[in-house]
Amino acid sequence: MEPTLQTLPEDRPVLEELKRREPVFHRPEFSGSRAALAAQVAADFWEVGASGRRYSREYVLETLAERAGDPVEDRWRTSDFHCRALAPGLYLLTYTLLQGERRTRRTSIWRRSGAEWQIVFHQGTVVQE
Repeated sequence: MEPTLQTLPEDRPVLEELKRREPVFHRPEFSGSRAALAAQVAADFWEVGASGRRYSREYVLETLAERAGDPVEDRWRTSDFHCRALAPGLYLLTYTLLQGERRTRRTSIWRRSGAEWQIVFHQGTVVQE
């Protein structure tokens, strides 16, 4: 049985900010120049893909640069968002992403410095029916 996740009242404003940024590498408004995208990705960022493979910041930025001319898929549906503060300025965001018939659970760790956000870590796990 899955646990019931709840976002604490004090984390709800952060939840609303971060929901607008996900799915992180597939948002039309965040797919601008490589420099703009790189500013949102922490220098020590890494990702674990749904395949289980680990990806470096540089690999992710290069892959996104190659896809820059491709249309961004915005029909994907997100749901079940939850946010938890891990430390001052550091937040864990979890959600479900439905891409056609493919359902994944997503986890991102975001760091806030002033008004700026940077993603530190991301993982996608395929949900088996």
